[in-house]
Amino acid sequence: MGYQFGVIVPGVDETLLPDAEAADEAERIAVAKAREVARRAPPAVILAADTLCALDGEVIGKPADREDARCILRRLSGTRHHVITGLCVLDPRTGRAVSESVATAVVMKPMTDAQIRDYVDSGESDGKAGAYAIQETGDRYVERIEGSFDNVVGLPTERLAVLLREFGIVPGKPGR
Repeated sequence: MGYQFGVIVPGVDETLLPDAEAADEAERIAVAKAREVARRAPPAVILAADTLCALDGEVIGKPADREDARCILRRLSGTRHHVITGLCVLDPRTGRAVSESVATAVVMKPMTDAQIRDYVDSGESDGKAGAYAIQETGDRYVERIEGSFDNVVGLPTERLAVLLREFGIVPGKPGR
């Protein structure tokens, strides 16, 4: 996208709260990540994000293990679900923070048990919200998306560019 940035991995508990809305959870975790990084990073504008899936109002995060990944994919097979990414942009020098979420609908093709087994065994579902990665080979199981493709990958770049401009950050300009 043309931005200059560094990466700091946050140490945040991403356990989902029971009965919470997916958009609220994704945003809550993104804010927690931004705040945690702000405590230990040099002062600079911080971007944090967290991506979840939701099916019929139930929040689906990252699989706990490969058996969980198979269960998640069986549930998502042949459905229309949502991928939600929470974003937080935080400037620790001013205390200003903006957070929001972006949702994209994904229609999955029906998957056979063999397809699910092979996909999970490939390792591609490891650590992925909804147990699939559209940017890798998981796209073969997606019939269509309604909204931002980049959001399904995990970072809605279209909306992110708008938020960063609000903090005076534009591509090619040295970061703050």
